[in-house]
Amino acid sequence: MIFVFHLIDRADAGDLRQRVRPEHKVYLAAVADRIAFAGPLTEDDGHTMIGSLLAIDFQDRAAAEAWMAHEPFTKAGLYEAVSVLPFVNLWPQKAGFPAA
Repeated sequence: MIFVFHLIDRADAGDLRQRVRPEHKVYLAAVADRIAFAGPLTEDDGHTMIGSLLAIDFQDRAAAEAWMAHEPFTKAGLYEAVSVLPFVNLWPQKAGFPAA
């Protein structure tokens, strides 16, 4: 089942996000084959990161929450708000792919 992680950074977390980001990317790479989509949430400028949105396939909620508990940004205290919800993708993605 796909779980969507809607994650909002603390207001003062910009430097922390940049310091921990390499660990976060390694952690994501370990589940890369199960990621439906993943990326930062940004300000309207499209560059200033303010959170994350991830959609990852897990066996169940317990597995998704266990994964989230060990996620480097979580462990570093980056997030102000965390929401983990089951997601059913009923629409094939056409937009949002990075340029080749």
